[in-house]
Amino acid sequence: MNTVTRIAALLSIALLAGCAGQTQPDVGANPYPPVPAPVAETIPKPPVTSQALMWQPGHWDWSGGGYVWARGQYVPAAGHGNMWTPGWWSPGAAGWTWQPAHWSS
Repeated sequence: MNTVTRIAALLSIALLAGCAGQTQPDVGANPYPPVPAPVAETIPKPPVTSQALMWQPGHWDWSGGGYVWARGQYVPAAGHGNMWTPGWWSPGAAGWTWQPAHWSS
């Protein structure tokens, strides 16, 4: 067996060995990129108002084509829960849907 034939045989074996170890992709996997890490924000002093305010942290929102950073802000304390939940992707029968960041109880 000459050198060229040996190299061709070795390349064929390496190619077949590489293909044998491959697995099928998970078709149920989230096709969207993972939510980026939060952006560090400095919380400013709250404005002086007659109503109670609470800090709503900045968070990532899905714009339909990518993530957009929504800066933190003071919001009225009344009218919503007291636990902040960042946005996330959830699987469902119709595919993956974006659950926006929100306040909950």
